[in-house]
Amino acid sequence: MRIAILDDYQGVALKMADWSRLQRAHEIVVFRKPFAGADEVVRALADFEVISAMRERTPFPRSVLERLPKLKLLVSTGHWNAAIDVKAAAERGIVTAGTPSTGHAAFELSIAMLMCVARQIHVEHQSVREGGWQVGVGNDLFGTTLGVIGLGRIGAQMAKVGRAFGMKVIAWSQNLSEERARECGAQRVEKAELFSKSDYVTVHVKLSERTRGLVGAAEIALMKPTAYLVNTARGPIVDEKALIAALNEGRIAGAALDVFDIEPLPADHVLRRTPRVLLTPHIGYVSQASYKDFYGGTVKAIEDWLAGRPVDHPLKG
Repeated sequence: MRIAILDDYQGVALKMADWSRLQRAHEIVVFRKPFAGADEVVRALADFEVISAMRERTPFPRSVLERLPKLKLLVSTGHWNAAIDVKAAAERGIVTAGTPSTGHAAFELSIAMLMCVARQIHVEHQSVREGGWQVGVGNDLFGTTLGVIGLGRIGAQMAKVGRAFGMKVIAWSQNLSEERARECGAQRVEKAELFSKSDYVTVHVKLSERTRGLVGAAEIALMKPTAYLVNTARGPIVDEKALIAALNEGRIAGAALDVFDIEPLPADHVLRRTPRVLLTPHIGYVSQASYKDFYGGTVKAIEDWLAGRPVDHPLKG
């Protein structure tokens, strides 16, 4: 049987779990670079029965699944993957599975990015690397207001750490109740109030049709000129063009982005030249513990399926 491991950007997949039993009996092929599009996906994967997908790096809509006649098992890292059409896979007899996930890696990166933009660590680092010294005056977290969009698992952790930093925490999402906000140590406010009162806004909702463009030009226009936006959730939740315009015009103090409309971010993308923005390459879940859970879970899912056992983590799409 042929097994494909996709989007192993760092070349570490085979080191993060024990693939030896599978390697002895089956052919494993690792793909390190992203595919250019659906046609390339189909050409590369047409002869594989098993595919291991890393999060949402490679989409598998119905139109792609229909062109992979040999595919029998599609394992995605994590419990949930909006880029895989789970229903279409089931209709074609393709088993889909997810894996365990640590749940703390993305939260930790969110905190790191929040602190980085507050103290402008990336700017001061670049100055020192270029032979300079201090170039600015950092901002405080203590005594400021943290606006959290979404109080799920990650948002609740952000609220907790915000309080530990001495921040006032306010929150909003489309279904957020006052009771849930209180449980997380936050005050529920309306959307406009969150954007107008926050010194730092962090985004922690899932991408869906309801949340696409949730942070648009109108919301960004409400932000203080001294405020920062941090997005480690999904790129399309924030109107990229509106954010770029605000950064270029200095209407907000800055932003920190780990996610983008197009990933990997094209080499000539305007964000690479936009001022007042910290960029990281979607590394929210890229950590030792996460990868060991991801790939360890992938190996187990494949072995369970080969043995005729049900998968532990059915994939949610």
